[in-house]
Amino acid sequence: MPEKISFTPALLDSHCIIDVRTPLEFAEDHLPGAINVPILNNEERVKVGTIHKQIGPQLARQLGLELTCGRFGAMVAEIAAHAAGRPVLVYCWRGGLRSLSMAILLEMTGHPVVQLRGGYKAFRHQVMAYFEKFASPAPLIVIHGMTGIGKTTFINGLDRQSWTTIDLEGLACHRGSAFGEVGLDQSLSQKRFDTLLWDRFRRASADRPIVLEGESQRIGRISLPGNLYEAMAASCKIWCHASLDTRIRRLAVEYAREEYREPMAAALERIKKKLGGQRYAELAGLLAAWDIEGLGRGLIEQYYDKLYYKNRPWTPDVEIDLEDFNKAEHHLCRFWEGQRQP
Repeated sequence: MPEKISFTPALLDSHCIIDVRTPLEFAEDHLPGAINVPILNNEERVKVGTIHKQIGPQLARQLGLELTCGRFGAMVAEIAAHAAGRPVLVYCWRGGLRSLSMAILLEMTGHPVVQLRGGYKAFRHQVMAYFEKFASPAPLIVIHGMTGIGKTTFINGLDRQSWTTIDLEGLACHRGSAFGEVGLDQSLSQKRFDTLLWDRFRRASADRPIVLEGESQRIGRISLPGNLYEAMAASCKIWCHASLDTRIRRLAVEYAREEYREPMAAALERIKKKLGGQRYAELAGLLAAWDIEGLGRGLIEQYYDKLYYKNRPWTPDVEIDLEDFNKAEHHLCRFWEGQRQP
């Protein structure tokens, strides 16, 4: 019988990770780097599950065998090609029959294989536990500032030899603002976001600070897991600023795309009550005229700057000008070097 082992992060680097669950289960979330080789497809799993519930496990297993046995050879060949000589770690939902069946087939055909004890469910518990008592693997530097100053662009442009960067909005597929979903598809699950974020922290080097953007507890419909929000609030905080003209220009560069016209109109409609009728009409008129810079100015002055950071109950550790991203990084470097001095 194939060996069962408990999950450790090191397995992700040493093994070829094979997920034998259905494509729908895989899409909701999966182990980092996993490859989906489903034993049952989405419809087949429903059929087998229905038989199991209505009649019993014996007939359900027989049906599963009838549905899949003709594909076993092709599945083993596919896994062997992906593994390319590496040992295989195979898992399903709870470390049950699906992963055991595939592990037996691989072992019988001479491939080094282990089965994940507890399956995806056990891995998910580890991810949740990691964030429930989150302790960053390196110092956190949290970038704050008003809408349009270019925080995300600045963070993603930092030198990777000096900093570890985590783009929370990129992972969440949402900019975290009223227009945050324009041009993006936030269809990922909360579980998927958690796993992606866990993996970013897992791969972070202990000798480089982790730079990320200050967010609320929710980014669109995705929540920051566990006590990450509290850990960020207790970390080093950088306040960034840029001129109004620069903010307008950067917003225009990001949003002035014809395919964004309708999503922007929908986003504007959603904040109509907060704007008030007159302000909404003015901004809607600018959007209809495709005056994106005028719209950006109006949103900054009449909405964003009145809503975000209206009351800032903390003092930043340093303030940085983001007019020039290169100069801003030099400023951040000098500040951080000063922090490291005894």
